[in-house]
Amino acid sequence: MSLSILLINWNFAISLSVIGYLIVLSALLFLFLIYLLIPRVIQFVTKQYLRKKADTGDEEFSELPVTGEVSAAISAALYLFLNEQHDAESGKITIKEVSRKYSPWSSKIYGMRQPLTK
Repeated sequence: MSLSILLINWNFAISLSVIGYLIVLSALLFLFLIYLLIPRVIQFVTKQYLRKKADTGDEEFSELPVTGEVSAAISAALYLFLNEQHDAESGKITIKEVSRKYSPWSSKIYGMRQPLTK
């Protein structure tokens, strides 16, 4: 009797593992295809934009050579520009202790010893 329960649990565990692996592998395949198609979509949109500009008479936009080196240089420049720190900070916080024990500004004695007046 206990052997049949054990086999049922193993069958469930194996089927659950196989289904999980299939889901993960299909998600990875989907992401791979999306990342494979992104450069082609960008190139298609850029060509459409350039054709539209060439029809209007702009010779400046007739051809746009965007290679991997150019894209890497642009992305590196944007990364450095956006993550630039304006001030070099040390990251240390210091608190100086004041040795004055009495200060008339923080003393409450004067407020407590005043007679009540109407």
